[in-house]
Amino acid sequence: MTETKSYREHQNVLHETYAAIGKKTELLLTTGQLLMENGADTRRIVRDMTRVAAYMGIDEKQFNLHIMYTTLMLNISDETHSYTNFRKCLKHAVDMRIISAISKLTWRALRDHYTLEEYEDNLKTIASKPRYYSEPQVLFATGIACGCFCGLFGCDVNAFFYTALCAIFGKAVQIYCHKAGVNAYMTTALAALAATSAAFFAHYLPTTTPWHPIIAAALFLVPGIPLINSISDLINNYLISGAARFIHTSLIIGGMTFGIVLAIEAVSVDAFTQLHMVPENDYARFIFCAAFGAAGFSVLFNLPPRLLFGAGMGGVIAVCTRNFCVFTLGWSSVAGTFIGATLVGVIGIYAIHWLHAPTQVLTVPSVIPLIPGVLIYRMLFAIINIRTISTEQLISAIQAGVDAALIILAIAIGVSMPMIFASRRFDRQKKEEQERLLKESYESEE
Repeated sequence: MTETKSYREHQNVLHETYAAIGKKTELLLTTGQLLMENGADTRRIVRDMTRVAAYMGIDEKQFNLHIMYTTLMLNISDETHSYTNFRKCLKHAVDMRIISAISKLTWRALRDHYTLEEYEDNLKTIASKPRYYSEPQVLFATGIACGCFCGLFGCDVNAFFYTALCAIFGKAVQIYCHKAGVNAYMTTALAALAATSAAFFAHYLPTTTPWHPIIAAALFLVPGIPLINSISDLINNYLISGAARFIHTSLIIGGMTFGIVLAIEAVSVDAFTQLHMVPENDYARFIFCAAFGAAGFSVLFNLPPRLLFGAGMGGVIAVCTRNFCVFTLGWSSVAGTFIGATLVGVIGIYAIHWLHAPTQVLTVPSVIPLIPGVLIYRMLFAIINIRTISTEQLISAIQAGVDAALIILAIAIGVSMPMIFASRRFDRQKKEEQERLLKESYESEE
């Protein structure tokens, strides 16, 4: 009898909008905070929080959510009630495990009729669970990822290993600064300074491509996910959070640039950015470097181990498609990159059902190897030496900068566009599934 009464009380709380409203708003905001602080785009945050609200018996018409990059504001109101709560988002990292785990939790809560206490316990478990990969594993993955980037630029085997060691050194500096509480942007600058300075000395070692490590050693700092999220937010009309993400990304790139500039100035690097840095039609190299590069970056993003293979294959598809379009068909790098990123985005839509993971978790790590590191460095080098370079070199550098910006935009739009076009169908399917589960919940009460 007591269990039956407790069950009915639980059902009443979930089916009455303003029952335990304080606890409901806290759990909703905790859900959104975890998503925002770990790299989810705003569309996903809104969708998951709305699903949780539905599970808690809060009608969508009464649910009002305003999302900024550093603050979440939630209001639940009708003609006679109004409850408002805020939550600050204090950090911004990338943890694909949390994004995937919360997505699954929201569906389980609906399907299994969780009590608020059960939902809260699950949230705490997700937030407190340690990362999949230890610090040595992260360092190793950083080295492999940047070494593979160097391979995509055409380096030899020796330069691959030099790049990996320099990237590991830079990542170790970043980890140390983070633990010491150093400002995030200054941490980025110091890590870039360490990795690039160490990479300079590779040209004193046995290798036929001594400058390639300078290009690739600091690329683990490239804020690919914040950049892609910013473009996605802007495209989806979440202008405030999108603009804030873009500013945050720009500051990270600024810190990275500052560190690289210091390193180049300190070691007096010669003009090397016009060197040929692309392997000609070497698809075996492309496949190896793209697969392990994407998988390496996925470790940095704390992607679940079971998805590493999928991310690696996504990297192969993105890079090989891009290179086929550029080398074989003679298309521009921008067009080839856009096609490669779009293809990954399309496959990611179907991979949701194959691998049971959110699209963003699968697609974003796969397109990171498309980042135009060489073009970015050419522009940076020209800016540093603008007083001594010729007019032709300056024009070439500006073109490199424009091409880099267009390629990055092509990556972001390409990987996001398929989901945007498919979102109406997916939203309708998920809405129908949500309504079915809610109906079952009400029927079980009766």
